[in-house]
Amino acid sequence: MTNVLLGCAASAALHKACDLASKLTQKGHRVRTILTPNAAKLIAPQHFEALTGEPASSDEFDSAQRRTAMDHVDLGQWAELVLLAPASADLIGRIANGIASDLISTAVLVVPQDIPRLLAPAMNPTMLANPAVQRNLKRCLDDGWQLVDPTVGHMACGDAGAGRLAEPLDIVAAVERTLAGS
Repeated sequence: MTNVLLGCAASAALHKACDLASKLTQKGHRVRTILTPNAAKLIAPQHFEALTGEPASSDEFDSAQRRTAMDHVDLGQWAELVLLAPASADLIGRIANGIASDLISTAVLVVPQDIPRLLAPAMNPTMLANPAVQRNLKRCLDDGWQLVDPTVGHMACGDAGAGRLAEPLDIVAAVERTLAGS
């Protein structure tokens, strides 16, 4: 059983993160979820708690959500694998540049460098192809993150192309491969 820290950014693909959290839990992993504040406007952290049986939060400074005095440190030290899915352009940019402006980006900075870290992007194809996003993805890869490639298909915005969040079963398979060391 692995402690999986699941970070979720606001995205039309956020519903897939619910399925992902459930599937990871069914595989025997302990999944604690952190949502960006905007993601928590789309799906409440309590939904993830119901799916995983583990704490979920979005705001380190909300006394109703706070678990300890230093949630970001506790979460970062608890994690045995970090998975950002869906990872928006904003979240990827903050991770790539060490910007700790919310609970996810702060907790990720506490995670030891030898802990596996996976990014599963989800965004408009034009956004994904933007040179700034590509630079940030490259920086993340250079820093040891592994990429779960987005798929090609129809997007919620009406566009089509690369940028759809990988399917939950494919992300689970990537987690399992990573944990197996392959």
